[in-house]
Amino acid sequence: MAFDEKLAARIRNHLGKKKGVTEKKMFGGVAFLLNGNLSCGVHGEELIVRLAADETDTALARKHTRVFDLSGGRPMKGWILVEPEGLKTDRALAEWVETGAKYATSLPPK
Repeated sequence: MAFDEKLAARIRNHLGKKKGVTEKKMFGGVAFLLNGNLSCGVHGEELIVRLAADETDTALARKHTRVFDLSGGRPMKGWILVEPEGLKTDRALAEWVETGAKYATSLPPK
């Protein structure tokens, strides 16, 4: 699966020089890890965001979001997709990327 390279570049630009950032090909796209923990990524044209499980329903209540489900009907809490319409501005993208970064840095390094 091809993924949106422009979105990946915008994420790289936002993450800048944060310590511990690495990239890994995952989910048919690219994932951005902080200290070995997934924070966000690109799946097709959408942004994957990893967040605290108890924040999932609140995040899904926002426009342009949906469940990230590769399991075929048993999605995990704490994983969402943000559609391109929800990422048009740098501010909107930054908010979602920071949500993922906050969660990833709350976990022990791998």
